[in-house]
Amino acid sequence: MNTVTRPRILVVGAGFAGVECVRRLERKLAPAEADVTLVTPFSYQLYLPLLPQVASGVLTPQSIALSLRRSKKYRTRILPGGAIGVDLKAKVCVVRTITDKIVNEPYDYIVLAPGSVTRTFDIPGLTEHAFGMKTLAEAAYIRDHVITQLDLADASDDPAERAARLQFVVVGGGYAGTETAACLQRLTHAAVTRYPRLDPGLIKWHLIDIAPKLMPELGDKLGRSAQEILGRRGIEVSLGVSIDKAGAEEVTFTDGRVVPTHTLIWTAGVVASPLMATLDAETVRGRLAVTPEMCLPGHDGVFSLGDSAAVPDLAKGDGAVCPPTAQHAMRQGKKVADNVIATLRGQPMQPYVHHDLGLVVDLGGKDAVSKPLGIELRGVPAQAVARGYHWSALRTNVAKTRVMTNWLLNAVAGDDFVRTGFQARKAARLKDFEFTDAYLTPEQVRARVEGQPVEGP
Repeated sequence: MNTVTRPRILVVGAGFAGVECVRRLERKLAPAEADVTLVTPFSYQLYLPLLPQVASGVLTPQSIALSLRRSKKYRTRILPGGAIGVDLKAKVCVVRTITDKIVNEPYDYIVLAPGSVTRTFDIPGLTEHAFGMKTLAEAAYIRDHVITQLDLADASDDPAERAARLQFVVVGGGYAGTETAACLQRLTHAAVTRYPRLDPGLIKWHLIDIAPKLMPELGDKLGRSAQEILGRRGIEVSLGVSIDKAGAEEVTFTDGRVVPTHTLIWTAGVVASPLMATLDAETVRGRLAVTPEMCLPGHDGVFSLGDSAAVPDLAKGDGAVCPPTAQHAMRQGKKVADNVIATLRGQPMQPYVHHDLGLVVDLGGKDAVSKPLGIELRGVPAQAVARGYHWSALRTNVAKTRVMTNWLLNAVAGDDFVRTGFQARKAARLKDFEFTDAYLTPEQVRARVEGQPVEGP
């Protein structure tokens, strides 16, 4: 008796790209046409652009974590774990489940959207002492840590220790770093008024970046406007500067300055997930080289998109690739789903083309700079555009309601300064959150798929 199995579509990653792809596959494919599996360690989609507002307490963590299991109508199987290798010849994805079991997941079509990880450099002490801003756990942890520094400074009788605990360093002059510094500075500025023993003048925030301009994508005028806003708030912006070394109680800048601090937040860019290196395929600065249809040349049924893929930006031309932004990832997710379906049905695929809608930067309160469709905005109009864009991009009505409620409550009642203490007994830094050492080499992937003993992760 012959058994006809449905094609297996495996989607790796539950970010903007992966979730948009899965939801479109579910809407446009009949149940009998294919089985869809989503590999992700967390059964939620994280709205990354709002992480700084979670770190500052404006938003609650669950408001930007959109559950993938909330709806009863979705039929995608969720495989709780992380992909650590892919064998393109055998059409097998190696997955480490959340129970630490390693399984081989076969596929007929694979969509690789594992996203990115924080970009680090070989700086002494960086991964041991710096915090990141890439995961929900990191944002929640940083909030607790920052408030803890105020408590410890208030409890200390040592002027040097008190001053060190009230200095904070953020590395990275892009959107994540600028918004993180701006939002957390507002939190500490509001909180210090509740600590009568602390001198508000001791609180110092440093934002540094090796680039010569702050957020160069915004253009010179808006970049300068953002820098002026930060300066008025007392945030010291240093450009052309990075970190020379990091310690538990001080950070040394490349210009020779030594800043006593217990808080170093590293947001100096991202790189493609290490999963891309396991494929033994061509990459562009770590991102998988794909066609405008987001296919991997020479391998049928392999698609890649989002932060992990170098998708040609046909709207710009001249060999440009799409930047790793949410607006591109969401639209690529829909297009790659259409191309997977077209392949299944023997129809021609379509290239991805999208004209950038602009950029928004929320600096907290009434401060913002935005550039929608090339129009430069500042202040309240820019803030309205920034929050309006983020709010409309949230995928579910539940998430939209939670975020809007949080914004309104914060506007009316102000900040709160609750330190949860959930992770107080376990120190955690950059190296503890993103598990970048969990991936296999191409040789290890091949050996594991063939059932041979494998040493390593």
